[in-house]
Amino acid sequence: MTPPRRAQRTVPMVAGVVGLIAVALLVMLANASPSDGETASSPLLGRAAPAVQSTTLDGDSFDVSRRRGSWVMLNFFNSTCVPCIQEHGALQDFVAAQTTQADAVEFFTIINDDNDDAVRSFFKANGGDWPKVKDSDGAISVAFGVAKVPETWIIDPNGFVRMRVVGGVKKGFLEDRITELRQQFEGSSR
Repeated sequence: MTPPRRAQRTVPMVAGVVGLIAVALLVMLANASPSDGETASSPLLGRAAPAVQSTTLDGDSFDVSRRRGSWVMLNFFNSTCVPCIQEHGALQDFVAAQTTQADAVEFFTIINDDNDDAVRSFFKANGGDWPKVKDSDGAISVAFGVAKVPETWIIDPNGFVRMRVVGGVKKGFLEDRITELRQQFEGSSR
């Protein structure tokens, strides 16, 4: 028994409409601009940063507790994440500006669920001369409670978590946040 003619015409039409909607959503996602960044709450705010250790893509050891005395920024990243790709220029500008600071922020990319070779290729093609920390088993992401990438975490010189930023950031956002945090830190240490 063959289906009625109406059903024969409806199925391809519905499939076509669903396909067009999917393509439209992908185009919107690919062309979306990064947000201004959004700070978010976390039980870690105001507490000691989790004790995490790993190695960088270059084979150097990484231990967040050894960063005491410096402002530290951890940016959780994946080379296929569209907002991560979109914010990359703003991160490069931030790191470049820090090189002129006496108390420069130490900036680290934390590789979230990604292939080492893909990350190397991304940074080779797009620049970014700062340490990339492996998170092969996801322990760093879990310790910080990362919901999705990109996320950026700021740790003060005493090792306390001061800010969590969810989503991609635009140029100037991190500079403004670190300036605010430094002013608060200096005011509270007097």
